[in-house]
Amino acid sequence: MTANRKKLLLPQAMSEAGWNVARAREDVEVVGFHDLTPEAEFRAMLADVDGVLLWGRPFRAGDIAAAPNLKAVARIGVGYDAVEVPALDARKIPLLIAGTANSVTVAEHAIYFMMHLAKRGFDQHEFVRTGRWRDKMQAPIVDLFGKTLLIIGFGKIGTRVAARCLAMEMTVLVHDPYIAQDVIRARGCIPAPDLNAALAKADFVTIHCPKTPGTVGLINAERLACMKKTAFLVNTARGGIIDEPALYAALTTGGIAGAGLDVFAQEPVEPENQIPHLPNVITAPHMAGVTLESLDRMAVTAVQNALSVLDGRPNMENVVNTAVFG
Repeated sequence: MTANRKKLLLPQAMSEAGWNVARAREDVEVVGFHDLTPEAEFRAMLADVDGVLLWGRPFRAGDIAAAPNLKAVARIGVGYDAVEVPALDARKIPLLIAGTANSVTVAEHAIYFMMHLAKRGFDQHEFVRTGRWRDKMQAPIVDLFGKTLLIIGFGKIGTRVAARCLAMEMTVLVHDPYIAQDVIRARGCIPAPDLNAALAKADFVTIHCPKTPGTVGLINAERLACMKKTAFLVNTARGGIIDEPALYAALTTGGIAGAGLDVFAQEPVEPENQIPHLPNVITAPHMAGVTLESLDRMAVTAVQNALSVLDGRPNMENVVNTAVFG
């Protein structure tokens, strides 16, 4: 038995690539758990762990209190709204995210939504499938070329969406109050500090900001009313950033042309939520960041993140709550 052996608690469903990185360390013991493991059983497993990797399971103050030896928490992904960060801060435990491991994946999915909406993918397929060839002009198709895109949030994902859409010869506006305007311009984009004014200009709007108290309900009825009736709205960030009742009203009254949604305020979507049933909407079950390749990248990065802390060399680029090292 190696001295100072470390113990990591890993989700069973995590990609084998991540498990292999952890198992390769002789000084690391790995133990698996399921996201649906009962709370009492999960907390018992936390009693002697040094690090925890999280995927779909929330991690709250009670879980953190049940782990007296905990030194690192790593998300297999980039969102962390299901982690109670203040409870980690109180114990000076860093939370690390998967950095750019799925940034390209989410960017591609956002553009897929944009293209599907612009090209009326479902309608075109149905016309062929049902023998309605002559009805094809009933679903007007538009180009992305020459159109104006508004990106809300210019981080790891938003910047990648911008690069790809600039290559398609779109005009790209960026709204992000935390990014300097000269940085936005250096990327070939146009700063848009006035969100309402930018919404009025955009043919496509895609959301890539984090969910915070300041961004919940960011796209509300007032802002939807600013948008063109021909515009499309895409959200691959987090549910709740768009006011869903207001979105439903806009989609059913011609306020906007359509929406692509990977995320919802309530997940799984409640049966009474009619937005996924609308003909001008395309949805996904919170899968924009998930591909065979990104699952491997996120798992490997998450394991490396946790080990970096346990080895005393934390990967600060991926640490969310950097103040714990102060």
